[in-house]
Amino acid sequence: MSITPERKAELIKEYAVKKGDTGSPEVQIAILSERISNLTEHFKTNKKDNHSRRGLLAMVSQRRKLLDYVKKKEEARYTSLISKLGLRR
Repeated sequence: MSITPERKAELIKEYAVKKGDTGSPEVQIAILSERISNLTEHFKTNKKDNHSRRGLLAMVSQRRKLLDYVKKKEEARYTSLISKLGLRR
């Protein structure tokens, strides 16, 4: 269900704004999106796992807040990020 350290490092490298960047909203949103997609796959086989579903809803909410923040600060970054991640909005 969780992402591997190698995959996390790839996401950080791909979405980092500058070298050594691990905390920018882009990186956080990319990592959350990966975790959300993994959990969504998990729920296809484990329909009754309501404990994990609560965590999924929390992650979706956190990603939404971060996306709203990026949109408020810089619209161009927001549009490029959602197109890169393939999110609808």
